[in-house]
Amino acid sequence: MFINNRLQINRLLPSGTIIRCFSLFILLSSSSAVFAQRFLEITPASKHWADSALKKLSRRQKIAQLMVIRMSEKRGNGVAFYEDEVSKYLRKYNIGSICLFQGTSQQQAGVVNRLQQKAKTPLLVCVDGETGVGMRFSDVIPFPDQLTIGAVQDASIAYRVGQAIGAQCRRIGIQVDYAPVVDINNNPANPVINFRSFGEDKYKVALFGSSIMRGMQDEGIMACAKHFPGHGDVAVDSHLDLPVINKSILQLDSLELYPFRQLVKDGVGSVMVAHLYIPSIDSTHNRATSLSPRNVSWLLRDQLGFRGLTFTDALEMKGVSKFYPQGEAAVQSLIAGNDMLCLPGDVKGSIRKVRKAIRKDKLSWKGIDEKVYRVLLAKYNLGLGVKKAIDTAALTIDLNTDVLRVKKEVYENAITLLSSVSPSIMPLAKGKKIAYVGVGIEKQNHFAESLQQQFGADCYYFSYSADSTVADSLLNRIGSGYDAVIVGLHQYRKYPANNFGISNAAVSLVRAIGLQDNAISFIFGNPYAISNFGNAKNLVACYEDDSLMHDVAVSLLQGNITAKGKLPVSVPGAFHYGSGIIYNSYFPAAQPAAVGLDEKELNRIDDVALNAIRQGATPGCVVLVAKDGKVAFQRAYGHMNYDNKEPVTVETVYDLASVTKISATTVSIMKLYEQGKLDLEKSLGDYLPWVRGTNKAGLKLKDILLHQAGLVSFIPFYRETLDASGKPKPGFYKSTPDDVYSIRVAENMYMRKDWTDTLYKRILQSKLGPQGKYIYSDNDFIFLGKVVEQVSGMSLDQYARTTFYEPLHMKSTGFKPLGHVPLNKIAPTENEKYFRLQQIRGDVHDPGAAMFGGVAGHAGLFSNAYDLAQLYQLLLNGGELNGVRLFKKETIDYFTAYHSDISRRGLGFDKPEKDNDKREEPYPSLSVSPQTFGHTGFTGICVWVDPKYNLVYIFMSNRVCPDGENTRLLKMNVRSEIQEVIYKSIKKEAK
Repeated sequence: MFINNRLQINRLLPSGTIIRCFSLFILLSSSSAVFAQRFLEITPASKHWADSALKKLSRRQKIAQLMVIRMSEKRGNGVAFYEDEVSKYLRKYNIGSICLFQGTSQQQAGVVNRLQQKAKTPLLVCVDGETGVGMRFSDVIPFPDQLTIGAVQDASIAYRVGQAIGAQCRRIGIQVDYAPVVDINNNPANPVINFRSFGEDKYKVALFGSSIMRGMQDEGIMACAKHFPGHGDVAVDSHLDLPVINKSILQLDSLELYPFRQLVKDGVGSVMVAHLYIPSIDSTHNRATSLSPRNVSWLLRDQLGFRGLTFTDALEMKGVSKFYPQGEAAVQSLIAGNDMLCLPGDVKGSIRKVRKAIRKDKLSWKGIDEKVYRVLLAKYNLGLGVKKAIDTAALTIDLNTDVLRVKKEVYENAITLLSSVSPSIMPLAKGKKIAYVGVGIEKQNHFAESLQQQFGADCYYFSYSADSTVADSLLNRIGSGYDAVIVGLHQYRKYPANNFGISNAAVSLVRAIGLQDNAISFIFGNPYAISNFGNAKNLVACYEDDSLMHDVAVSLLQGNITAKGKLPVSVPGAFHYGSGIIYNSYFPAAQPAAVGLDEKELNRIDDVALNAIRQGATPGCVVLVAKDGKVAFQRAYGHMNYDNKEPVTVETVYDLASVTKISATTVSIMKLYEQGKLDLEKSLGDYLPWVRGTNKAGLKLKDILLHQAGLVSFIPFYRETLDASGKPKPGFYKSTPDDVYSIRVAENMYMRKDWTDTLYKRILQSKLGPQGKYIYSDNDFIFLGKVVEQVSGMSLDQYARTTFYEPLHMKSTGFKPLGHVPLNKIAPTENEKYFRLQQIRGDVHDPGAAMFGGVAGHAGLFSNAYDLAQLYQLLLNGGELNGVRLFKKETIDYFTAYHSDISRRGLGFDKPEKDNDKREEPYPSLSVSPQTFGHTGFTGICVWVDPKYNLVYIFMSNRVCPDGENTRLLKMNVRSEIQEVIYKSIKKEAK
């Protein structure tokens, strides 16, 4: 965003001035992006309740309302509940909040019900439940660790986890969950965060953290982003001492603060402040960030613009209590700007010291009242305005109801294939002689039992207490008598101390077996442990060690699922972040020769693509060629921008521009037509009531699909919202979303939602030319998108996703990609100078589609090449892929045939010129057959399918980055030249 400017200023300014510089830039970039805090919303009802409750509180009770008291903890082999002690605090001080820890769900519900009955002011009930209440309750199954979720590629799954956690909390009377962790774990030796983080990539941490948060808060539970300003790069556990982070403000801003800034924008209800010592924020000796006004009031509140509740991390932790007696820690926490004091320990002493600080003008009763009022508003808005006891009937069953379903979805999408030199080994055929070596266990576990049942495996076990002699004996026993050897590494510790508790003998054994081509190594646990085994020939990261993950691993061996995950962290000495082999067995990769292509000729694509980049036609691109149902060529070239900082990969997601017309709208029309819900001979007025009575009502759907209905090509809607100087007029846009300004058109730019009606009105008012004349028009497909919505009863993006993309496992394909794809995987488009006045990335490039909220029939779809290719392989196959049939072949043949006497168009689809062989510039290239269908996109995209040669060709680029007027890609005919190379590579016998 603005890092380069700040770094430049840092070089120019003397030491000590960078803080003020940072303040200025952060303020400009973030303070305007505050999202309304619905949990602190003031309505007549919430104000009346909070006012009434505040008046009833004595001064000591006001201070106590800001305290969160521990409810239980482990003691020996059991659990100690502090109900009597908390009851005493309730009677004496009217304590404001409790935090649930160990115990069963029935025990917790009983305690909460009894305490809420005694409380004069309802208790805010919290839980430290990053993996749901199962993280604390002994009779509830926990959800997956966040690092496991971080291996998943689809953020909508994280959202569903958040929903399930929220529903769990709501069922047992919890209002606040101290989750998600949005610390970036960029230190593999981190002794306290580690597997609790989503990973090391700030964009993914932000996206998945926001997704979990939104899921929880959509269920009415307040989420809590922790541990501010970022606990990921530490080597000391703050439970035991005060960790030190020696990073500059600029370094923190570029990494650790990023997820917090994003969650603040997205409306997180609360933030937990960490116990860290960061001299660049506050150099006061041994002052933790939780006690620092510079961190809480200045950085979090003033600079990031956070307006929700702040909780301290537990004040009983040594990171604070070692340097501040607990009563003093409470005082300093409130002075710093915190609202809630977690686990203050000495309640009486803390209240006494806070009152003393007020007398000495270090705090004020006005400030205390403001904090208490915020807490009371939160209590009301979280449903505590009415007392309601927890129903204990079937409670444990209800709390566990969704866990296994959601957990299985996470596991199936997280399991990661890291190396596969022997792809023929999976799926594992029955009838082969299989050995299983369970390392870290002494007897059969669920994985071993399943392998015995499914494959008749011979099982061997090697505990961490066994020595190298036992290992050598085991190696001799498995010898060369097995077709496949499966290794499972089990029951190692989650944290990295002492190599996770894995013995040297176990490491040597797994390494020795893993070097065999017929061995498959499954690592069940923290992926950082894979640093010991990076040389394994066939290696799978499984992240967690329970029976459900064992079942998922067996499904992978059977070929019932494919690995979909990517490493969320870099494994030292072994694999980089994002490593993972993803392929669909039904749309696999193949050597060019295996599908009749000359590899040497095909490699000439490199020359064309690299020359285009050198000539400034595009900063980068991806080319995919599939023939006979197999991907024979898929390569990425160049970078996402001309700064050469972010390389393009085959997974880079691009703005498809007008390829949306066929990949979302046309296929939707086809489906509804095939189902008999649409008649192409009928008109817009037959389907869209708001069109009736206008000159657009009689336009036939078939003519609209052919771009010959007489509609103008496009309407520059945005110009009407700009003044003479090109700046937005007052009243059209705001930098933050609310109930009125809810249409996102770009970063920090939200349009009035009622203006959407004006956009449709302008299309209805637009001039109508003669019908039967070919005019390529975006307005044609804006109308068709609305027809899809009217007939299907779903929004276009929902209909396309559920009907096509989800059944085909097209994970990256969809509208509004910022909701499911990390920002750094999305190629930027134009640095727009005429409307949004910013670098566009993750928002649709087309201004009209942006004003429709990123979903329109003519533009708005994003995808990577491989996922998009699956849709077109299905069309090439006659409507079926991997047993999923979405169309009849006749429907596809009908829509992709020529249908016009005045143009080359099919129904929705573009096609070659009918006299291609006679043209000076054939389209899309000389050698395509007349059966070919596809489309091009303004941003530098094309997809072409040639049934004659059983061929799919996809080219993706962002040629409009950063200059939307850059036409070199078009003038150089890059897409056509690459397409011609593909045809020349087809061997004669394959033609």
